[in-house]
Amino acid sequence: MVEGGIKVSDEFVQGKDKMDLTKKHCVPCEGGTSPLSNNVEDELLKKTPGWIIDRLLEHKIKRVFTMKTFAKAIEFVNKIATVAEQEGHHPDLYISYRKVTVELCTHAILGLSENDFIMAAKINELTE
Repeated sequence: MVEGGIKVSDEFVQGKDKMDLTKKHCVPCEGGTSPLSNNVEDELLKKTPGWIIDRLLEHKIKRVFTMKTFAKAIEFVNKIATVAEQEGHHPDLYISYRKVTVELCTHAILGLSENDFIMAAKINELTE
């Protein structure tokens, strides 16, 4: 099945895809590829607890993390940066004292791709 210009398996759309997003890797996404549909976004969101979808303009997912200290917030951002470099997919990061806001979208396609949810899952792992 092709969903929004991206090949998506029927098993995935029906919620039968058990592949752990943390085991996947981001793949380059080029302009001309369509962003995920709302339905696929909603299914992937179920695999990334704590994240919300912002559909106001360009679809993105975001989450606010609260750390014990400012230094811990910086340490967390540095861990995210390491994963982002490994995956070649970089979030927007905002630090406000002990809070770290992380926003993900695939700018090349002006919306969300599976890469955003892969990164969200990997970022969640950093807090465990």
